[in-house]
Amino acid sequence: MLKVNDNYLKLKAGYLFPEIARRVNTFCSEHPDVDLIRLGIGDVTEPLPSACRDAMKAAIDEMGTHAGFHGYGPEQGYPWLREAIAKFDYHLRGCDISAEEIFVSDGSKCDSSNILDILGPKNRIAVTDPVYPVYVDSNVMAGRTGEVEDSGCYEGLSYIAINEANNFEAQIPKESLDLIYLCFPNNPTGAVATKSKLAAWVDYALKNDALILFDAAYEAFIQDNDIPHSIFEIEGSRQCAIEFRSFSKNAGFTGTRCAFTVIPKTLKGRTQDGKSIDLWSLWNRRQSTKFNGVSYIVQRGAEAVYSNEGQSQVKSLVNFYMENANLIRTELIKAGLTSYGGENAPYVWIKTPDGLDSWSFFDLLLDKANIVGTPGSGFGVAGEGYFRLSAFNSRKNVEKAMKRIANL
Repeated sequence: MLKVNDNYLKLKAGYLFPEIARRVNTFCSEHPDVDLIRLGIGDVTEPLPSACRDAMKAAIDEMGTHAGFHGYGPEQGYPWLREAIAKFDYHLRGCDISAEEIFVSDGSKCDSSNILDILGPKNRIAVTDPVYPVYVDSNVMAGRTGEVEDSGCYEGLSYIAINEANNFEAQIPKESLDLIYLCFPNNPTGAVATKSKLAAWVDYALKNDALILFDAAYEAFIQDNDIPHSIFEIEGSRQCAIEFRSFSKNAGFTGTRCAFTVIPKTLKGRTQDGKSIDLWSLWNRRQSTKFNGVSYIVQRGAEAVYSNEGQSQVKSLVNFYMENANLIRTELIKAGLTSYGGENAPYVWIKTPDGLDSWSFFDLLLDKANIVGTPGSGFGVAGEGYFRLSAFNSRKNVEKAMKRIANL
């Protein structure tokens, strides 16, 4: 008889965003004429930069010729894109990252899950709380946790709180851990990590022979010049960190799909019998076996992000969304809601009013203001009593949404 992966049965009732979609679809079917404003899932709304569109159009024309046709490309990404990434995202920031250490992919969400393929099953794992749900759920699916406890936490995972009490800073664990997920600027709280804080994490990882999985998907939204954009700005990080990056939010590639993962060749792990082995080789083998690469057309579009026109257009996009974030935070505070984030990230983290739980506040905004947000409890136990609003929408919709909330 065919057996299934029982680990899927350990997952909570539903992944956060499908549950939001279910509630929204039910509401819309009952209120078909409602003008709904979506500030929930972090999907962008502005068109692709023209530099990227033009590059992809030219690539399509190339593909229509014998001389310019491209079939299977390198699974790691075309050299010209990897070299552009290395130069603009790393070398200009003083980071020692080569093009060969960059692996182009179709999304950081995929990579942050797929990375488990090359890591052993008995690592002691830590996640921040609240946390991007994929980090937890992918470990549950892979059988690296126990059952979910009554508290909502999973056996076998260590949870590092990010909350008001610690000023939304992830505290260095006292116990020895092997695998640590960090996301800064943080999703969902919008918190950032200073250079000294990241240095403390790198020191911890080096001391404990641990690996940091660093999600920098929102680095382009950092406004404070003193905040690092990459874990590789920290000395020693080449020996203890992997970084995930994406074109989704900064260049609007959520529907186009292009990202990359950085694995230094100096990064080592250990086999079950204690032998040292480099993770770069394992990931290269994994990608060569299970991935056929991102399309030539999309990679040409991503390359255009680093052109003069692309850099200017991406900056304008980021500034637009950050102006939305500032507007949301400012108006929420005026309305008497305690709010965080929105200064170096496109998310605003709200403390729910009047003791409402996260889903009750979700239903209140949906029913009374026709606004869709994201319940904090969907990001973990420590997210209960909070709520996330996204800056990814039109200015008109953001202004309209803030007026509706002010009138509640």
